[in-house]
Amino acid sequence: MGRSSTSLFTLFMIYCFGAVSISYAQTVDKVQVTGHVHETKQLEPTEERLKQLRLPQGFQIAKFALLSNPRIIALTDDGTVYVSQRQPGTVSMLRDTNNDGVVDVQKVVAEKKDAHGLVIHQGKLYLATVKEIFVADINKDGTLSPLKTLVTDLPDGGQHPNRTLAVGPDGWLYVSVGSTCNACREPNEESATLLRMKLDGSGRQVFASGLRNTIGFGWHPVSKKLFGMDHGIDWLGDNEQNEEFNELSEGARYGWPYVYADGKISAHPNPPKEFTPEMWKRMSKEPTLLYTPHSAPMQMAWYTGTMFPAEYRNDAFVAMRGSWNRTPPSGYEVIRIRFNRNGQPQKIEPFVTGFLLTGAGAEGHFARPVGLAVAKDGALLLSDDTNGVIYRISYGAVAAATNNFVPVQVKPAQLFPPTITSALPELASVATIKVTSSFFPSNGAIPQEHSAYGQDLSPTLKWSGIPAGTKSLVLMVEDPDAISPKPFVHWLVANIAPTVTQLPAGLPKQEQLSQVANALQGANNMSTIGWFGPRPPAGDLPHHYHFQVFALDTILDLKPGYNRQALLAALSGHVLAKGELIGTYQRK
Repeated sequence: MGRSSTSLFTLFMIYCFGAVSISYAQTVDKVQVTGHVHETKQLEPTEERLKQLRLPQGFQIAKFALLSNPRIIALTDDGTVYVSQRQPGTVSMLRDTNNDGVVDVQKVVAEKKDAHGLVIHQGKLYLATVKEIFVADINKDGTLSPLKTLVTDLPDGGQHPNRTLAVGPDGWLYVSVGSTCNACREPNEESATLLRMKLDGSGRQVFASGLRNTIGFGWHPVSKKLFGMDHGIDWLGDNEQNEEFNELSEGARYGWPYVYADGKISAHPNPPKEFTPEMWKRMSKEPTLLYTPHSAPMQMAWYTGTMFPAEYRNDAFVAMRGSWNRTPPSGYEVIRIRFNRNGQPQKIEPFVTGFLLTGAGAEGHFARPVGLAVAKDGALLLSDDTNGVIYRISYGAVAAATNNFVPVQVKPAQLFPPTITSALPELASVATIKVTSSFFPSNGAIPQEHSAYGQDLSPTLKWSGIPAGTKSLVLMVEDPDAISPKPFVHWLVANIAPTVTQLPAGLPKQEQLSQVANALQGANNMSTIGWFGPRPPAGDLPHHYHFQVFALDTILDLKPGYNRQALLAALSGHVLAKGELIGTYQRK
């Protein structure tokens, strides 16, 4: 949900003092409206918190991938996952090559500032930023051809800059363009609309208007009717405006900003002089279903897989990112929209809840859902852009239950451990390698030039004490002080020759390192290859960066773009010795 200018003071209070609940009253046309700013505290997605999630019986949820700021998700027919990362402005490719439900290959395949909307159609990936649309061919290895520009002049972003894309049954590209404001008369007729255009960007036209911010939309698999879920107006109170589920028709108007929900007149702006509010109401199409106000609907996905029970087929799921301006908070969940056999929506109900924790002294959230897509195997993928997690929701073993909702079954903790020791217990008894750097002492400050705020150069590292029988070395650098993902992976290098005793500074960000006997670099948690320097938030206490070197009795068989999970699985049982150097970095 967007922030209006009336909330600047309360947003300043949140910035200064953290999660707060503030209310104020305003009078508009003799209507008393009470609004709140109620931001909940961000919490870590610990194993115990995951166990508190509630899903229908037989469903499980587990972490699928860790990467920075995952937003919109799209998949190819072969199961390759693409996810936009608005910050840092990239698109990453993810693959689970061994089908164990956890990503083991991830790499950045495109870079564009404010990358957001994604859709895949006929072997091409379409990408939307705030004002631009691009297209690229998808190569056999999952990488992309250079991005080709289709559109450069979408409306300004304003309050709702996050464009989303879909290709309709008519073969046209549809683009959701949110409003620039909370409730106002837009100067640009393309704002607060659903646009459509030909696949080459030509023939652009307004398909539907009066839509404040319809991020999730799509065509029902049976009826082929177009539906979308729109964000309601802010500052009408805790219980106004409901989120709207609309059947979207060509040429139709959906009320915003003068009419909302089931024909209610907005207390904020007035229609153009030639119209009365009642006239605007009669010209506007009412929503099909309504849901809890301020829940903030995001990506929508039709369930067309076969993993879930048959009753779920052709229903819709919507990620609800969660409120910032409601008491009590709403959203922070995944909802299910039930349809009948003819493709008509019937009702909305919770599907995954529990990301929001409430109660005295315990209120907070450990996920703000955004992206939603059906994987090749029929599982549901869900992104959380705050803690940097993509979850996999699957159906399988039946769990004991006394009602329709049961605690979720979670994969073992060692899949995403906070430390290497918990993943590899054998490290407690292996030999010790001495690791040093000429750039910083043990527990000393890492120079600015090696941080992501500086020149982002990898530092020189040296080591000694490699035992006999070593076939290869591995380097892993991670930050366990990071909030998300935890730990944050900054550097992975595998298959370093056992005769190598140091790495030079400023190694290139490429997979094969010719400077180090063709050692193979993996993906950090920015999904880029090679070194990504420290980048802790300003004001944090110093973060500790663990430079870990492992001596192995084997050469690892890793795929290009491998991540931490794949590396841990490969080296398990092969570690002969381990050494560690810890450096610190703080952004003042």
